[in-house]
Amino acid sequence: MTLVEILHPSCALFLDFDGTMVDIAPQPSAVHVPQPLIGVLQDARDYLQGALAVITGRPIAQIDDFLHPLQLPVAGVHGAERRGRDGQLHLLNAQPLDHVEEAACLLAAQNPGLLVENKRGSLALHYRQRPDLEQLCLQTMEKAVDESPGVTLLRGKMVMEAKPCGASKGNAIEAFLEEQPFAGRRPVFIGDDVTDEAGFHAVQRLGGLGIKVGEGATCATQRLADPLALRQELEAALAARFIRTT
Repeated sequence: MTLVEILHPSCALFLDFDGTMVDIAPQPSAVHVPQPLIGVLQDARDYLQGALAVITGRPIAQIDDFLHPLQLPVAGVHGAERRGRDGQLHLLNAQPLDHVEEAACLLAAQNPGLLVENKRGSLALHYRQRPDLEQLCLQTMEKAVDESPGVTLLRGKMVMEAKPCGASKGNAIEAFLEEQPFAGRRPVFIGDDVTDEAGFHAVQRLGGLGIKVGEGATCATQRLADPLALRQELEAALAARFIRTT
């Protein structure tokens, strides 16, 4: 089943960012956003009457910078922060991450190539440049998180992230679905990482559709090859709307 068949004005579309809309870069700041993507997202938002949101591990401010001048509803930091269509910002209570930050920064100082990213409400340790240190990073982060009440560890592609226990992409999608213009629509979530599995579970439990981008085990029922395939299918789906409505 393609997005031409799936995308319909009655849908609510939720999109992850890195590895889904854009290719993953060696450093988080080095992501390249193909210029046509912004126009495609704007057209998709208009077609869905505003029911399009970004669900990401990045902070909202970074998504706004990457997609400027387009500003969409966004759940950032895996749902620790969320901005609705009305512009209202919702924040989960952030748990103290001082102990996790201290442990991660000490490890990074001792091992060049590791990158610590401090977000509002979470702390990420990237090891893309040092995949040989995966087990050491895991042991360090697990120990620090275990010693930090109210914090859980989320593993992604070459990254480990300490975040509030209540933050998940599934919870963020469900919160959007209680608000206009998302309420009452069939949810479709497209993501690429293990961090997106909670979102797939949520939309499929609610009668929607999860679409996995790339390889790897998943509970999603549909799959796309890569971010380029997603962008091409979105373009094709939006082009086909003119045929379906005439």
